[in-house]
Amino acid sequence: MKHWTLDDIDWGAFDAAKVDPELLKVTKAASMVEFNAGDYAAYLGEVFHDDPEFQAAAVEWAAEETQHGKALAKWSKLADPDFDFDARFARFEKTIQLPTGIDASVRGSRTGELIARCIVEVGTSSYYTAIADATDEPVLRQICHNIAADEIRHFALFRKTMDKYQPRERVNLISRLRVAIGRLAETDDDELSFAYYAANYGEDEPYDNARHGQAYRYRAYTYYRHRHVKRMVAMMFKAVGLKPTGALSRTIAGLGYLAVRRRARRLASAGV
Repeated sequence: MKHWTLDDIDWGAFDAAKVDPELLKVTKAASMVEFNAGDYAAYLGEVFHDDPEFQAAAVEWAAEETQHGKALAKWSKLADPDFDFDARFARFEKTIQLPTGIDASVRGSRTGELIARCIVEVGTSSYYTAIADATDEPVLRQICHNIAADEIRHFALFRKTMDKYQPRERVNLISRLRVAIGRLAETDDDELSFAYYAANYGEDEPYDNARHGQAYRYRAYTYYRHRHVKRMVAMMFKAVGLKPTGALSRTIAGLGYLAVRRRARRLASAGV
């Protein structure tokens, strides 16, 4: 199926009256993280240096991710005409850099690398679905639905490639779970926090990982509903080789949603 382009977005339907200023903040941050995909493709090219088929797929994946960033940046500019994406992204790119000059995954194996990528695609698909469900602004809703669908396809790409490497590397379930949990924990790392800071604050305010990270997470958590977490957990189970449906998946999803809501309330009570 032909991939969508920016020309397929109904930009004329933009409704400034329906822009949520808090949602605008996280959308600006997301535009920079998505646009940075070229660096990830270069890293994957090094890790899979002898797999030209996957290298080509990774380049195509990065092009689609970069387009996500362009679409979100264009919407952010409509919502805030003063938003200078190029200048903001330059600040972000200068600080957030991926490892280069390596020939092995930081996850310990190619299977581990692909599991980590699956977790990212699952998380982003759920996140953009949550935003699409939360916003009344029609253009952002269309963009987020398109991105969420792309992330599902990307998950399928990484999962299919993982199925090729797992029989060779024989990464056991415990190790696969360790990678998945570790990648989930990285949602608290500098990339998202600094993207939020670079997108929404001037250089006169020093970056504070804890404060700006909390500000980002509070806003992001508020958009999740139980159905989003349930779907995310099911796909994560599938990525590591567990049954995606059943009592365990439902229990983890319920506990995960409670944890998200509790953390959002805790951040709110702290004045974030």
